Amino acid sequence: MKILAYACNENLKKITREDALMLDGVNVAFGHVGKDGLLEYRSKEYLKALDPIRAWHPGIKIVLSVGGWGAGGFSLMSRTKAGQKAFAESCADFCFKNDIDGIDIDWEYPCNDSAGIDADPSDRQNFTGLLWELRQALGKEKIVSIAAGAGSYFVRDTEMDKVAEICDYVQLMTYDMRSGFCRESGHHTAPFASKDGPKGFDTKSVTEMFIAAGVPKEKVIIGAAFYSRRWDGVPNVNNGLFQKAETVGQYGPNYHTLVEKYIDKDGFTRYWDGEAQAPYLFNGSSLISYDDPASLKAKCEYLKRAGLMGIMYWEHGSDETKTLLKALNDAR
Repeated sequence: MKILAYACNENLKKITREDALMLDGVNVAFGHVGKDGLLEYRSKEYLKALDPIRAWHPGIKIVLSVGGWGAGGFSLMSRTKAGQKAFAESCADFCFKNDIDGIDIDWEYPCNDSAGIDADPSDRQNFTGLLWELRQALGKEKIVSIAAGAGSYFVRDTEMDKVAEICDYVQLMTYDMRSGFCRESGHHTAPFASKDGPKGFDTKSVTEMFIAAGVPKEKVIIGAAFYSRRWDGVPNVNNGLFQKAETVGQYGPNYHTLVEKYIDKDGFTRYWDGEAQAPYLFNGSSLISYDDPASLKAKCEYLKRAGLMGIMYWEHGSDETKTLLKALNDAR
């Protein structure tokens, strides 16, 4: 079972020796598609933070993740083979010059302009073409991976069977499954479905959907959330679960803040959904959904039982207690 961390800028410096020894890989977030259609990494000063990580754990894989929510440029760049090849070669140049082990494409999302980025129906085929050019430029020794949105839209708008052939692994962002587009309170990163809740908003269902679309189970990495989602104006019914709220699922506190200020504090009570194997907090009007050691244990037991490759999490700086990474490591 592999454990991968996403880490942004300053949070790369928060990876300790103990952390590094528990990790199999680090996704450095984020590079971008520049205006010239080539790879652009604006935070090169943080590359120095990778040196001690490599020294502590020589076998760890350091991958540059390119994209993220609201990061555009992919669609326009990938509409020509020449554009795909030039971008791929700029990625390879960066990797070989900086001792980076590969590239993770986090295009959110092909054929979808909901993040305010450029999009086109041709993205479906061009996504595959871009990854193929990356593989040609990086060779077999470097990693090519993607971060995939945890919904049917991502399967619909990509060629996952072809994508999976190219990639070393596919990281399913099994968090934000209820998010800034959803007014119904509920679990945003649950391992399993609740009997009384909507279907398809859980890790197991999403994983099975991607496997059915052609992703080999041994190439699947599921996702864990080190942060929460919060709904306000929630009716005090069913302890707030699966109720129409006054807000969408806003980005909530990080895990260490939940521990310090929210879990069974300041009017919030921790509840456990035994069917979903997921915790949540409710104070009578606000519901907070998150991962904790118990839900992470359930995710890890599921992935091992299902024969999946491993688990990744967003984002390393979101748990200064180190509780969640330790829980993942203990569940290997």
